[in-house]
Amino acid sequence: MSKNIDYLKSQAQKLFKDYKTQGWYQDVPDGSIYFMYSPVYFDIERIFFDYKLDNEHQKNFTLMKAQHLISQILGFKKWTDLINASTAEIELARLLWDNQHKIHLENWKMYVAQIEAENNTTLDAESRLAIFKRVFADVNGHQSQFGDYRLKKH
Repeated sequence: MSKNIDYLKSQAQKLFKDYKTQGWYQDVPDGSIYFMYSPVYFDIERIFFDYKLDNEHQKNFTLMKAQHLISQILGFKKWTDLINASTAEIELARLLWDNQHKIHLENWKMYVAQIEAENNTTLDAESRLAIFKRVFADVNGHQSQFGDYRLKKH
């Protein structure tokens, strides 16, 4: 397994550790149960909200589900799609993860779509990776309007 996959797997493990900080309280008037977390690595409540994980999903969250969620944050349908992706796609996923404070996945997709439309082409994975490195990864000053799911910048 590649070092990038190992790294993303470790991010899933950290997400699962944050999940294990789960506590809950019950709203007395209506009896609803609410989950609260004391995360170390991620804004887990925001992730669960953004990816529409309701109370039932939060009760049954596993390491496999954390891996699945990491893959979705990176634009893959499921974890197996991520680990079976090309080397360039996996490297781009890692860079997207490490630079989420600079650009959100949806903004990146729109950026690529605009380049493709303006040039009447479809960029391959290696081209997308090269552009990301040149425009975002190796350049300071970008700031995502959507923020960062990580609590600490690396």
